[in-house]
Amino acid sequence: MNRIPVSVVIITCNEEKNIRDALDSVKDFADIVVVDSFSSDMTAAICGEFTGRVYRHEWMGYAKQKQLAVDYAKCPWVLILDADERVTPGLKAEITDKIMDITFNGFYIPRKNYFLGKWIRHSGWWPDYTLRLFRKDVSHMQQRAVHEKVDVRGPVGRLNAPLEHYTYRSLSDYIRKMDNYAALSAEELENKGLVSCLFSMVLSPVFVFFKMFFLRQGFRDGIHGYVLAALYGFYTFLKYATVLERKGKLLGRH
Repeated sequence: MNRIPVSVVIITCNEEKNIRDALDSVKDFADIVVVDSFSSDMTAAICGEFTGRVYRHEWMGYAKQKQLAVDYAKCPWVLILDADERVTPGLKAEITDKIMDITFNGFYIPRKNYFLGKWIRHSGWWPDYTLRLFRKDVSHMQQRAVHEKVDVRGPVGRLNAPLEHYTYRSLSDYIRKMDNYAALSAEELENKGLVSCLFSMVLSPVFVFFKMFFLRQGFRDGIHGYVLAALYGFYTFLKYATVLERKGKLLGRH
């Protein structure tokens, strides 16, 4: 079987519910690299069924962990995949074709994001282009605490076939991840002034809800769109409240 000449890199931690389907979707790629941050479940064992390139490393943050995985890649082209994402047959075919085009050094890929089992077609969640396919020699991860991105030197194109992203399968899943992301986002906002934080905590959640539900037509996603906009509004409130907590402004005085 001719394998797709691309290294797929994945970082994991306790992803036994997701990782098998992710790896099965890329089993015909030439190189699969997994960097696992010492999962306590069956994640590493499942990964070992698909690749002998499973590395264990303590958690360093999203950007550094992904850069480490990229550094292990053997192929000139790299595809970053999350454990809750799947590469479709159409995307495989397009990747195989596009990496032969010397015009571009990287490609944005659209994502079909599923929330509580429903494909969200509005709310700013589609097509949700993200730069995931790139030439290793001209690319690196931006060192950010959260919402890490790939920097690519040179021209970047866009693919048409999507990744499938099965995010937030339950409300408790979203809330668990929201708490983590809010803390990471607060790290990037710690230099923000006190007055600015207060105004942002009051006004930004309302604006985020309005933008997602009305401006980006989240109402067309039905109850899922409403819940999603409300949760993102609360996440925005929480990250600014976390900044204030770290500044000592939410601690009681006794």
